[in-house]
Amino acid sequence: MDGRATAPPPAAPDGERFTRDDRLRRRADFLRCYRQGRRRGGSLATLFYVPNALLRPRFGISASRKVGGAVVRQRLKRRMREIYRRWKQRGRLPSVDLVFNLKPAAAAAGFDDLRREVERQLGSLLDADGGPRETPGARREAGAVRQVS
Repeated sequence: MDGRATAPPPAAPDGERFTRDDRLRRRADFLRCYRQGRRRGGSLATLFYVPNALLRPRFGISASRKVGGAVVRQRLKRRMREIYRRWKQRGRLPSVDLVFNLKPAAAAAGFDDLRREVERQLGSLLDADGGPRETPGARREAGAVRQVS
């Protein structure tokens, strides 16, 4: 060391922060998305989503060994997190748990191709005016009673 102080890295703007609370971390949360949630297919990834009661979206990524080795899977996960973190419409998402399940074709795809597909799938959760679309089951979880006749 030459004794000079180094400046800390610049902080991300408030709208682009991706904190620990923004991520899915528990296996049970991933399984709930797979079992109870809806899905949107794509050529590079499948999006699973299910409403949550946390008043904010949470994001998770899964990639099996079919996608590639550990280095490839981790590179794809970093790309996915960065795409989600920088997506301008992220603040308009409804309260859902999101899981992107990467497909083997994602390993050969470029960053721009992956970004386009992820943004298209996330955009499908928004209304035409850019607001959150009511996800199936959201009213039921919010406490609405279902009438049976």
